[in-house]
Formats: sequence, structure tokens, C-alpha cells
Amino acid sequence: MKEIVKINLDNEMDLILAHKRSMKIAEMCGMPSSAQTRFSTAVSEVARCSIANGKNSVLVLGINIIRANQKEILAILTDAVDLQKCSPEAFKYAAKISGNIEYSYSGNQFITKLSQPVLAPGLLSDVKIKSLVDYFKYEPPLSPYDEIRKKNIELIALSEKLGESENRYRQLANTIPVLICIVNERNNVLLANESLNDYLQTTLTVFDKKNMSAFVHPDDLDTISEGWNKAKKSRSDFIGETRIKKGTEYVWHLISIIPNKSEDDTFNSWLVYFVDINAQKKVVEALKDNSELKEIQRELETANSKLVFKNKELQQFAFVASHDLQEPLRKIMIMLSRAGNHLSEEQKKEYYFDKITLAAGRLSNLISDVLNYSRIDNRVSQFTEVNLNDIIEEALGDLSMVIEEKNAQIQVNSLPQVLGLDTQLRQLFYNLISNALKFTTTEPSVIISLTDKYPDTIGFTDKTLSPEKFHIISITDNGIGMDSQYSGRIFDMFQRLHERDQFGGNGIGLALCRRIVENHNGFINFTSQPDQGTTFWIFLPKH
Repeated sequence: MKEIVKINLDNEMDLILAHKRSMKIAEMCGMPSSAQTRFSTAVSEVARCSIANGKNSVLVLGINIIRANQKEILAILTDAVDLQKCSPEAFKYAAKISGNIEYSYSGNQFITKLSQPVLAPGLLSDVKIKSLVDYFKYEPPLSPYDEIRKKNIELIALSEKLGESENRYRQLANTIPVLICIVNERNNVLLANESLNDYLQTTLTVFDKKNMSAFVHPDDLDTISEGWNKAKKSRSDFIGETRIKKGTEYVWHLISIIPNKSEDDTFNSWLVYFVDINAQKKVVEALKDNSELKEIQRELETANSKLVFKNKELQQFAFVASHDLQEPLRKIMIMLSRAGNHLSEEQKKEYYFDKITLAAGRLSNLISDVLNYSRIDNRVSQFTEVNLNDIIEEALGDLSMVIEEKNAQIQVNSLPQVLGLDTQLRQLFYNLISNALKFTTTEPSVIISLTDKYPDTIGFTDKTLSPEKFHIISITDNGIGMDSQYSGRIFDMFQRLHERDQFGGNGIGLALCRRIVENHNGFINFTSQPDQGTTFWIFLPKH
């Protein structure tokens, strides 16, 4: 079958789309009015059952080429629910007016097929079929809702690509054994990896001669500063050798400065990285006085060849950092802006446009925080006063649609103020509340409280974890629970306790929660039993 258009069946608006588009396809295939009406009515009848009783319903309309002189219009509806069992009368009526309906089960999906023979198959050429696809691809929206829905689907696709790019970036940044930072034309450090901050034992914010003097050997300072200035002026590479201070000693490094190029060939930043060559320098010095070390010199040349390969990898890293992460995010924000231009203030409120825009903005902040997460330490100077009541309110706002859809009951008792990073803390509570709403088979009930007691079974035996030193926050739900045997791995990356078709997720939410809590010098664990809900216990230091 050649697919013409796909419709996700979620509400009555989608039912209207299903009816109109099946009618339009039948019309464009030269079917008489009576046949158009019968086919579109049969499709609408089955789609109505899907919207009322189905789950993850998708309708695909297309052309099935049986042979050159035999073609048919085909409507295929897949659903996780047995719709025929839910609405047998509707299926009988659809079969009566269509005459061509099949019902089957395959791959955990119930499949309904409705077909209508094309009376003049010779006129339905490949060019004609392509014109059908293009018609619906560029079809004007039926309503502001339809336009927002299209934009949301595009936003979701871009967000998925952005997530894939972020994962590739994170893996690359964490595996390359070099000191890396990205600097703009004003010498401001836009991004630095964890290795650089750990090596310098401070956060590098400005890359200029004054700041470099704190870690670059005095004899090398002028050379490196002049090389950096020349690279900025000529938009060229700079490669040199310098000694960087580590503790009380200086260690030889190869410094490379490479300009970052955007898609329009403009320069907006430079990739600066340092590779430890101290061992190689010592070997070179030894070779001057010892001819027996020539074999080691050849090994050194091999190592240098590997360094060239690493340089190429780092150039790829520069592309990922400047394009794969920045460009998709910029497109998301542009599309939100364009979508808003077609809506009145009343329509924006009706279609939750403000919430969509706010969520997109928070996504932008979250991406920036995740990308820079490896270089964020827990120094007090980086923390600010954060009101957890405001954090919970914002997290619940982001989850408002899920809460309303599931008729969830959320009880939030008064919470304290803590020192921390508001974006990370918002992500922490968002993940935990989202899990409480997700992993349940009944109407969710979530209670968030500040307490001064916790059970011994959570595994914290350290007496220093007392209410005098820590804020103890509990998040209790009535979900499906879990066995305590999973406590050793539930907070590990990509760990899942259920199949993907049971509950969604990628297995990194709780791992991120633990890292956020530990970054705030706190602790997290849980108590739970199957079918009896779960309580997460969060310990955040008092100040």
C-alpha cells in the first residue's frame, strides 16, 4: 500500500479529519458521490469507536495497487484495544455500508481494514498518487487546532532529534580524555567539560591573558596569548605547547584552538582543548642523552599519529556542539513564534499556547543545564536560595494536562527553602511526580511532605542524616510499587523494570534524580512493595 495520509485518533476533531480526508481521497480517485459517502461513513464509524474506546489509535489512508488494472482505496486503523468487541453494532453497520471490511490481530495490535475498489484504475497513475500525497502534505489547516496539532507533531520530531544529538554529545564529551572548553569572541567561556574544571580546581569563565596566568607557565604565557589573539583576528587555527599548573607542578600539554563554523560559514566561537603530552616530552628529553631509547621514540611517533586522529574526533565534537544541539532548538523556538502569529490571545489561552511556550522555554533551559551538567560542581557560590513550594508548583504546572487526564489527586504540604539550582531541583520533582502519575493502574494519589522521620528500611544507617542537618522530603504514591530487590539498580542509567509497551520511558529519569540530589550534597532512596505504592525519600542539607 502507498500511504497518502496518517491521522492519530485522539478526539472529535480527529474524527472530522478522518471523515473529510477519506471523502477527499475517494473524490480525487474518481469515485461517484454515493461511493464516496459510503466509504467515508464506514471509516468514520470505526474511527468513532476508536476515539471512544481505543488506545494509541492510528488511521492510515492509502492506495493499494493489486495489479495494473486493479487498485483500491484502503483505510487501515490499528488500535491496542479490541474495538469490534467494544462496539459490535458499529462494525456491523460499517460492514453493511462498505461491504469490504476485514478485522485481524497482529503484533499486539487489532487491525481494521476497509477497502473501496477504484472504478477507473488506469487513471490512477503513480504521478496521480504522488499528487494525492502532496495535496495532504500541503493541505491548509481546517482550524487553529489542526494547525497547532501539525506544529506539535513537528516539534515532537525535532525534540526527539535533539535528544539523540544530546546523547551523542554527552557520550563524546565524557569519553574524550582531554581538557575542553568553548570560547566566544569576547573571551567568555561558553562551555567547559568536567575534566578541565577538575584539573584547574576552579570554573574557568574567561579565557584571556589575565585568567590564563593562573594556570599557564609564566614562560609560555605570552606565546599562548599571542597565538589566541592571532587566531581570533585571522579566523585560523592555533597549535602550540604549554605547561599547565597542576597542584604545585607544571605539566606539558598540546593546546589547539579551532574556530567553530556555523551553517552559514560564520564564526561564533572557538574550540580550545589541551592534550597531556608530558610523557612524550620527557621521552624526547631522555632521547637526547640515551641512544637506547630510539625504540621508545618510534612508539612516541605512533602515539602522535593517534593524537592526529583525536584531533579529527574533536573537530567532529565542535560540529556536534555548534549544530546538532543549537540548530534544532533554534528551529523549535522559531516554530513556536510562527504558530503564535496566527492565534489571538483568546485562542492562545484556549489551546494552552502559553503553557506550550513556557514548556519550550524550560526545555531550552533544561537542555543547557544537561549539556553543562558535567562541569557543574556543588560549590556554595553557585547555589541560590530556592523555594521548593515554587518548584513544586512549576512542576505541577508542566504536568497539568496529565494530572487532569488521569484525575489525579496531588497533596502538597508546606516545603522549606534550600540552597541549590532551581532548574535541577525542578527536574528532580518533575521526574518523581511524573513517575507517580505514570506507574499506576488507578486514579493517582500523590502526597508531598516535609517530615522529620524516615524508616530504617531505606538503607541509610548514618546517624548524621538527622532532621537537624537535613530537610527530609517524602513523595508517596498509590502506584504499582516495586520489589525492594531492585533498590541496588533502580537509580542506574537505562534501567527499566517494565517492558516499553507497559509503561513509557527511557530508563534515565531516576538516574538523573540521584545525580541531582548528590550534586546538592544530599541522598535519595525509596521504600516500596508491589501493588502498595512507593515512597521516595529525599535528604537535602540545611543551611
